[in-house]
Amino acid sequence: MAVLDYDLHCHSTASDGLLAPVDLVARAAGRGVKFLALTDHDDVAGLTEAAAAARLHGVQFINGVEISVSWRGHTVHVVGLHIDPACAPLLEGLRANRGGRGARAQAMAESLAKCGIGGALEGAYRHAANPGIIGRTHFARFLVESGHAGEVRSVFKNYLVKGKPGYVPHQWAALPDAVGWIRGSGGIAVLAHPGRYTAGRNRMGGKALRELLREFSACGGRGIEVVSGAHTPEQYAEFARYAQEFSLLASCGSDFHGPGESYRDLGRLPDFPPGCRPVWRAWEATSTQDNAI
Repeated sequence: MAVLDYDLHCHSTASDGLLAPVDLVARAAGRGVKFLALTDHDDVAGLTEAAAAARLHGVQFINGVEISVSWRGHTVHVVGLHIDPACAPLLEGLRANRGGRGARAQAMAESLAKCGIGGALEGAYRHAANPGIIGRTHFARFLVESGHAGEVRSVFKNYLVKGKPGYVPHQWAALPDAVGWIRGSGGIAVLAHPGRYTAGRNRMGGKALRELLREFSACGGRGIEVVSGAHTPEQYAEFARYAQEFSLLASCGSDFHGPGESYRDLGRLPDFPPGCRPVWRAWEATSTQDNAI
């Protein structure tokens, strides 16, 4: 079976990953990744270090970010690829999106305390190398550490999701704003792991997903993750069909957070289903045009 040497969605300690950017790049290179995007949540702090490490390992590096978005009561994520991390409007938008995380974390800890789990705030911050990006994953690690769950992936069956202790709703960026920040920085906006939005307690139906994709496309979104660490093989084909229906480019990424925590390790992603147009064609075309001038 053919595999892709692109991994365009992963996380470092600059957000909620377990590996520092330099170690993340080294792991990706060791697993055969030739083209890597670091897409930390709402922050670009790890990109400079990751890019320098990529040059040492002979990996082509793509500047990226993953922006949290609120859409009709759902939290969705938009990945920005090939962004300019120095773009002021992008940086201002990301700073605003990070702004409420501290208060949200406090409220999450208070919710957990009500069901007898104390020390959650301090415990979560112990796991946050970048305190400004404190989030659910850091609380999940605390809950595993304190014996309330066996592993990070199982935490979300009983905690931190709607209707469970530790869940706190939050208003993230609006979809047009997030896409606008990415486009304004010269990047390509990609809807991340859509399979996660059609499963779970707060699942989005097919009609709503189509409306999301319609709005995403209308405000300038250009891609969708077809191959994701969060998707089953059946979903690769499903989201390839959505990509064709909405004329979106196909992206791929492990959504790797760390050894033992992620459903898929870095790299070695299966190839796209037939008919997909890879997202990297967009920046390859731009590069070709620039070289011709």
